[in-house]
Amino acid sequence: MKANASQWAQLLVVYGALMGLLALTAGASFLPGGWWSTPVALAIATAKAFLIFYFFMRLRGQSGLVRIFAVAGFFWLAILLVLTSADYLTRLWAV
Repeated sequence: MKANASQWAQLLVVYGALMGLLALTAGASFLPGGWWSTPVALAIATAKAFLIFYFFMRLRGQSGLVRIFAVAGFFWLAILLVLTSADYLTRLWAV
């Protein structure tokens, strides 16, 4: 599949947005931490993941079934992370 000039331009814009979000992440790491640093970092990471999946993995041009399975993969990843965190936080040595 060959990409035309407008597709290349769109991919370069998305790449630039990803580099900007990367710079924002690096810059946010130098700011004084507080309760808000984790939600900000997660929001930036979510934006980066959305751009990667939607444009570079070409989910925007796929059928609904492919999109459902992509969301299902994230659902299972969330279950894995929640259960791992629950195990870690309930251990006696972690207290």
